[in-house]
Formats: sequence, structure tokens, C-alpha cells
Amino acid sequence: MARIELAQVTTWITRVAEEHPADLAKAVAARAGCGIGKARSLVKQLVGLGWLQASGEGRRARYSPGRLRQIVQRYPLAGLNEDLPWSRDFAPHFEMPKNVRQLMQHAFTELLNNAIDHSEGQFVTVSMRQTPAHLQLLVSDDGRGLFDKIREGFEIEDPAMAMLELSKGKLTSAPDRHTGRGLYFTSRLADIFDLHANTVAFQHREWDPRSWKQARAVKQQQGSAIYLAIALDTTRTLDEVMRSASIDAQGYSIECTTLPLRLIVNEDTGLESRAQARRVAARLTEFKQAELDFTGIEHIGQGFADELFRVFGRNQTAVQLVVKNAGPRVNAMIELAQAA
Repeated sequence: MARIELAQVTTWITRVAEEHPADLAKAVAARAGCGIGKARSLVKQLVGLGWLQASGEGRRARYSPGRLRQIVQRYPLAGLNEDLPWSRDFAPHFEMPKNVRQLMQHAFTELLNNAIDHSEGQFVTVSMRQTPAHLQLLVSDDGRGLFDKIREGFEIEDPAMAMLELSKGKLTSAPDRHTGRGLYFTSRLADIFDLHANTVAFQHREWDPRSWKQARAVKQQQGSAIYLAIALDTTRTLDEVMRSASIDAQGYSIECTTLPLRLIVNEDTGLESRAQARRVAARLTEFKQAELDFTGIEHIGQGFADELFRVFGRNQTAVQLVVKNAGPRVNAMIELAQAA
């Protein structure tokens, strides 16, 4: 008999426990392909680990999902609607505060819709897990990969520059059907947000002032995978997140954006050229305010500063450029450009 991996059992035990509260060992034996003795041992182990909770003893014992829960489903993308998987396959099996439920429903349907409308793949796998502290979601498809799609639609070859554009908001390859709000707000509602596309990865942490940054990619097949986690005790609300990009935090428009410029800087490349400045300034006229975050950047070149803060800054007065976290050398170069 093949060895039973506990990690595999946890992907379906939540649903099986709900469907077979009185004869769980028998159901586990059938699902895992093992004997009833092994199944009873698995059930006991899962109770100890927190995946199950038991009431009663012996033949009268009944089981239900514990503090740890997980549902994993794989769907063909053709003809899939994102609302049914949430309401039918996932939401009924988890316990969470009302505000977390609203946050997760928004993230779930947005990410699944992105896979349906943009991935050009055949299948999508959705996994949701609840721990004592977090509700976690992973949506992965076998499509082209997010950055390949951006490269074709916007002629942006560098994934870091593509991520900078995504972080601005309002970027969509299908403007007749989407406004570029989905991924933008989904990353803001989560405490942890990881984006993997083919061989490239970026991460966003709600508590990290650096906002987006490049991460180590996990080896995977072609496609995109997005993981997020929301703390079960968060006080964040969906309405608060949806208002966060307006100037006065009252409306729902994306009026202000933040550009984490560290995204496009590495050991070999700093912010030196006018071409870089023009890429940074791309689409900023769609916003009323743009925060330029210089966290981790010690120096910028004269050409970069002049193009962004004099040429663009004076020609495009509709958008206010706000400098954040700039050190003395960066500030001095900006002041030189503005005074020219």
C-alpha cells in the first residue's frame, strides 16, 4: 500500500469531515485508499494537530473541522464564472469575521476573474487555508504568465518595470472590460501578497514601507500564481481599502498612486537616465497625485532628476509629484532640477 502523505490528506479533510461527521474513519479509508485501522489513526492524528475536533467517544464520536481548514479545487477555465466557486465550494467551509469575509470574497473573485479573462490558460487551481491567525489564498493558472502578457500589450520588457506599472494602478490589457483596479486593490487589502509569474516573483507586505520588492521565484510550470494572507484579527474593511487611493479617502477613484522606485534599482543599475525618468512618468497624468518613494536609493543622476522634476514636473502641472523617503543626496539633486 502506498504511503499516505498527511499534507495531501489536509487538502480534503475539511470537506470530508463536514460530509461524514458520524462515519469519518470509513470515509477517510475510502478516500485515502487505506484500511480502517490506518484511517482511524489518521483521524486521531488530525484531531491532535487541529485539523479536526471530536465530540463523544467510540462509535458515538462525531467529527467536525477544526481550527485548521483547507479546500483545494481545480477548474477548467473555459466557461468558468468566478462567483460560484466562492459561494459553493469555499465560503461555506470557513469561519471568519464579517470584514475578513468581505475582503477575501473580493480578493478571491478578482484573482479568479483575472485567470479567466487574462491568463489564456486551460486550468486554474484555487487553494484556501485557515490557520488560527490567518486566512490564506493561492490562485495559480497554467497560462502565459502575467509579465509576458504585459510585455506584449505594453512593450515593457523588464519585469521590474512592468511591476512598477502594475503598482501604479489603472493598468489593464483589456480596457473595454477592465479598469486596472483589481490587482491594485487586492494587493492593498492583504497583509501578505506574493506574485509569481513564470520565473519572476514580487512581494508586498502591508507593514513594509518599501511596498513592492523583488523576491526569489519558486520554480513552477508556465503561468501565474498569486498568494495572499489576511490576518483574522485585522480591523481593515473593504470599504476602507477601496477608498484608500482617493485624495481625501472619501471617494472610490484611484486619484493618487505610490511608485516604489527601488523596484527598478539593483547592484548594476541606478536611476541615472532620462529614459528611466520617462518610464517612471508614464501614465502619471492619469492621477492627481503621485508619491515617488525613494526608500533604499542613495543617489539619482542629474539626467533622471531633470527629466522627471523639471521637464515632466513643469509640463504636467495637473499631477502633483510628492517625494517620499529621500536622503540628502537625492533631495539635493531634485532641488537642483527644480531650480534650473
